[in-house]
Amino acid sequence: MGVLTKKVKGAEDILPRDSYKWQFVEDVMKQQAEVYGFKEIRTPVFEHTMLFNRGVGETTDVVQKEMYTFDTKGGESITLRPEGTAGAARAYLEHALYNDGLPVKAYYLLSCYRYEKAQAGRQREFHQFGMETYGASDAKADAEMICAANSVFERLGVKNVRLELNSIGCKTCRKDFTNALKEYFGKYTDKLCATCLSRLERNPMRILDCKSEICSAIAKDAPKVLDYICTDCSQHFERVKSFLDVAEVDYTVNPTIVRGLDYYTRTVFEFVTDTIGAQGTVCGGGRYDGLIEELGGQPTPSLGFAMGIERLLLVMQSQGIELPQPKTCDLYIAALGENAEKKAFEFVRELRDSSLIAEMDIVGRGLRAQMKYADKIKAKFSMVIGDDDINANKASVKNMSTGDKFDVPLDKGFFEAFIEKYAIMEQTGIIDSLK
Repeated sequence: MGVLTKKVKGAEDILPRDSYKWQFVEDVMKQQAEVYGFKEIRTPVFEHTMLFNRGVGETTDVVQKEMYTFDTKGGESITLRPEGTAGAARAYLEHALYNDGLPVKAYYLLSCYRYEKAQAGRQREFHQFGMETYGASDAKADAEMICAANSVFERLGVKNVRLELNSIGCKTCRKDFTNALKEYFGKYTDKLCATCLSRLERNPMRILDCKSEICSAIAKDAPKVLDYICTDCSQHFERVKSFLDVAEVDYTVNPTIVRGLDYYTRTVFEFVTDTIGAQGTVCGGGRYDGLIEELGGQPTPSLGFAMGIERLLLVMQSQGIELPQPKTCDLYIAALGENAEKKAFEFVRELRDSSLIAEMDIVGRGLRAQMKYADKIKAKFSMVIGDDDINANKASVKNMSTGDKFDVPLDKGFFEAFIEKYAIMEQTGIIDSLK
């Protein structure tokens, strides 16, 4: 006997008994994205490492500490995607999606990979839902993106998730802010962690995002970016807030939000909850007007967000949100004998062709074991077929909840007879839907 191989640390299995939760949440995400005019994009799970160095930023924790990077047999440096935006932006440029007309609006559901400490809601392999808009500079686009994210929470019934909003300005006005940060943090070089010391000259704004308790305490009294943004950025931020007011989306301005990736400019936002402990951000995003240019394209105003699915499911669980239960077997057919098995196989195929869930034994169980299995999989109805039933051209269908029974013919009239009784007993509109 071989040695059992277990999953890699930081990765999780999504088991059949739980996958319906993921499917339901993902369906809601897709529906809301489509309502807002977004179409799905699917990008490779790995990209050239240079893409993330340029797009995400060499001074970020993601690039410096967390990426899964390896060399191929051909000597190329490849990285498993740590987030979705850089890959989507690369695809936008490579396939000239701007020729389809602007704005380009895309959403994704994907797995990401970061080497960091595994904990509740934060895994080394994790999943994100994201939305991206390219070619829209107006503040309405920012508000639309925030409303789209908010609509997912509303559709899922998630409560106590607050929107925190900030503007980190543009490249021009951020120079003064950067200089102010250098001056401020320069007083604490003996206390800052090694990572923040390396950021001090290259990108001091990253220090504001440090998770170290000492650095975080120092950062509390650091200069605030809103005191340094230019008139254009300030007016843009005010318009974003005014459109959120029109949409009746509540928010709080939090001047400490900078987000953890280098490509952000102007509007940044987070949806935060206290129901899952310290790791409370379930969605984050903002504007990144310089990203496409950084990747070799023409200047293109862009924005988006990413929502962690594992973390969202944790929030929903903590709030006791009940999800619709998965569909169960409509009819389980227990067969006794070769002829009965063929008849059952015929009927199961016919039911499945009409999108009903039908099951029969495929492991060689006896009748009693088959009926126990039918009960275990929560079959709504069951039917036993034997040689005597075939000879009589009739079998009895049992409602597994009530014990009520009705007869059906075992010929070409089986399907219509079953569907008619099924619809009456389940009080569904199944007959109309099958026409």
